Amino acid sequence: MPYKQERVSGRIRKILSTLIFREVADPRLAGITVTDVEIDAELMYATVYVNAMGEEEREPEVMIGLEHAKGFLRREVAHRLRLRRAPVLTFKWDASLERGERISHLLSELDIPAEETSDEDADTSVGAADDEDVGGEERD
Repeated sequence: MPYKQERVSGRIRKILSTLIFREVADPRLAGITVTDVEIDAELMYATVYVNAMGEEEREPEVMIGLEHAKGFLRREVAHRLRLRRAPVLTFKWDASLERGERISHLLSELDIPAEETSDEDADTSVGAADDEDVGGEERD
């Protein structure tokens, strides 16, 4: 992502996080986190990824709350970024946190014995080739 897009998406993420936390009084949006913002090259469309930590069942109500607050959020983003045209905001549920948590839990349940290293493996360390140069000849 080009620098300008990255900078604008980061600022939008911070602005939306602050707005949702401090200025939106909708109880459906309590405790949500803006995890990422992707914006197109023309800065016209922004996809906002949100999550409510550990509360996957809240997804429908959170998405309804965000749709309800979309106009206010878009206006405030334009005002605070001093943009003539505010990007169109599209909200998506970020399930990557839950997926990562599930994978971590599954991995912790696996019973994989640790591999044992032998003394032979220790002899093939990086320093063993110091006696020869790149051409394969011995040093004097």
